[in-house]
Amino acid sequence: MGLKLLAANPKAALVIGGAGVALLGLGLGYKYLRTTEKVVRVGVVSQLLIHPLKSGRAVPVAVAECQKLGFRSGELRDRHWLVVTEDGHMVTARQEPRLVLVSLSCDGGQVYLNGPNMDELSFPIKQPDNPIIDCRVFSSDIQGRDCGDEVSRWLTRYLGADKTCRLVHFEPQMKARRSVDSEPVFPPSERVAYPDVAPVMLLSEASVENLSSKMEKGVTVERFRPNIVISDCEPFAEDSWEEIQIGSVRLQRVMSCGRCILTTVDPETGVITRKEPLETLKSYRLCKPSEKHIYKSAPLFGQLHTVKRTGTMRVGDAVYTISR
Repeated sequence: MGLKLLAANPKAALVIGGAGVALLGLGLGYKYLRTTEKVVRVGVVSQLLIHPLKSGRAVPVAVAECQKLGFRSGELRDRHWLVVTEDGHMVTARQEPRLVLVSLSCDGGQVYLNGPNMDELSFPIKQPDNPIIDCRVFSSDIQGRDCGDEVSRWLTRYLGADKTCRLVHFEPQMKARRSVDSEPVFPPSERVAYPDVAPVMLLSEASVENLSSKMEKGVTVERFRPNIVISDCEPFAEDSWEEIQIGSVRLQRVMSCGRCILTTVDPETGVITRKEPLETLKSYRLCKPSEKHIYKSAPLFGQLHTVKRTGTMRVGDAVYTISR
């Protein structure tokens, strides 16, 4: 009966036949994707850290949105606030080590600044009447909304700086920096606000433990300012993870993180030694000779990633490598 109806109605036969071909195609496509994408569990997320203020204290979060410009949790965005001089040049813990003791948090549209022996200061996140300042982060130009004179006085007093310091905030409508301008190995399309070069930095607990075992006094993860900390893996396993999935997020490794003098600032005291852990890292974590044009003499510790697919990740999520 069904065959007679189809014979009498050629259009119906075409529709049904086309649907069958489409379903077959979807099935084959799904099978192809499944067979060509290899997924391997390699670790677990033990910490997610947002650094709202560049060089300031980290804020641990249980859940993070991973956007193209990096981590977000509510009103907090990773490295979207920056201390600058009056002429717009960035100030980090390289010049002012005690910046690592400053915490910046957000709640209900307000920003809160705290530091040792300082009264808490609050001010609005949005201050549309304040001027936009032209800033320099390394060799790149970028803008920031000035956070006001009261904030400037607070920072200048806290740092005891010879020059006036100001705080700026990167806003969504502003033009982000091109990562490729700092590191040519990055794709030209990649952008960041105030991070050094990448929106996401990942490091394993085992790598930190391995380093600490070689030092007289160990170090903690916080000294290296990662966004994602991984457990349940071997030391430096993260060096080989080219593409990973965590929760609904896909990350693409671009390069190792070349370490600088900032790692010698103790995150608990704000004291800079200019020696460790750099000296120990240089004893066993230098790049291959073929990569000296990228890393020069900087030791490598942690991995820099771009965001291939935005989404959400949580502490406790499994980490998977993706290969094809």
